[in-house]
Amino acid sequence: MPSDNADATLLLSSLGSAILSDYSNRLKEYNCQTVAGDEPPELLRLWERNSRCKHTALSDSVLHKIANGPSLQDFVSSDPPKDWSSYEGKLRREKGESDRLRLPPWLKTNIPTGTNYSRIKDQLRKLNLHTVCEEARCPNIGECWGGGEHGTATATIMLLGDTCTRGCRFCSVKTSRAPPPPDPNEPLNTATAIATWGLDYVVLTSVDRDDLPDGGSKHFAQTVQEIKNQNSNIMVECLVPDFRGELTAVEIIVNCGLDVFAHNIETVEVLTPFVRDRRARYRQSLTVLQNAKKFNSNLITKSSIMLGLGETDEQVYQTLTDLHSSGVDCVTLGQYMQPTKRHLKVIEYVTPEKFKHWENVGNDLGFLYTASGPLVRSSYKAGEFFISSIIKNRKAKEA
Repeated sequence: MPSDNADATLLLSSLGSAILSDYSNRLKEYNCQTVAGDEPPELLRLWERNSRCKHTALSDSVLHKIANGPSLQDFVSSDPPKDWSSYEGKLRREKGESDRLRLPPWLKTNIPTGTNYSRIKDQLRKLNLHTVCEEARCPNIGECWGGGEHGTATATIMLLGDTCTRGCRFCSVKTSRAPPPPDPNEPLNTATAIATWGLDYVVLTSVDRDDLPDGGSKHFAQTVQEIKNQNSNIMVECLVPDFRGELTAVEIIVNCGLDVFAHNIETVEVLTPFVRDRRARYRQSLTVLQNAKKFNSNLITKSSIMLGLGETDEQVYQTLTDLHSSGVDCVTLGQYMQPTKRHLKVIEYVTPEKFKHWENVGNDLGFLYTASGPLVRSSYKAGEFFISSIIKNRKAKEA
């Protein structure tokens, strides 16, 4: 046997022994026991399967991939440092490259835990409610549902079901031309759940429902009104679709009693046809935002941009300028992260320093608030805390 294969066999043999030893220790730690007729725990099945395994060698190419592949620490981090200026990893895919970029360390997040997180998740399942936090696999779910450093617990509820009529190339929400009809009990169920969670700020969003005459705007508005009826102190942000540019639907949302009107531009104009569904147009989104402000000039409006899809600095600046000219008060910028292999690949992982640059640009342009960072999302907890403070101060002055 060649020496390199012998080395590989020895390595795999040692690795196999270590795995079996680890399984054995974990079985003892968790005191896994089986009763006649019970299905063995998954951990026990894995242990038994490895015990029966006859293969002791892998090819050198497979071994190389294992050695250089991602580990758990590529996805989880407890306390990332603030300065990544010296990071030397590859951050951008060049033209023609097909391999996905390795996740940089500043995008690692804690596994979501906590009493409040578990309570909200359990009740969502019982009431058949959906959240964009889960459907879009948001990395901030633990912080938002748990309360975070500001103590202001937030959640983003997704209305009108979990199936969208559009197929944007960045979004992991499932799609269909004919989704199930909206649940008529959803507005009341949503309001009832939110009232018991102790939330201070809730974001209502929805899938696109091009199959409905009003795009679901009346269902949206009814949910806001139910929430306010049960607790008028809860601040409600509506992150809405473009309703195919139908301004009647936009007006229904604006006048339903919400506190913040949000609609995401998502990306720069030149990339819009490649990133968003063909029915979602850049100028149409700007029109929605402009008219929301026209219908209610005192309403706080908000939008969001994803970075890392191949946009240039000039294009990002132009998008920020377009949003500000359209009357948008608050803007968020965050890193695009590929949800599955079927979706658009990340072209570039933007550094925290670059996000800080865009925060400064947003502030210089005159936005009321600019949240910019790798893990910032359109429904971003720190931003909601800041916006809620603005709304409270405005209401106090009016009183």
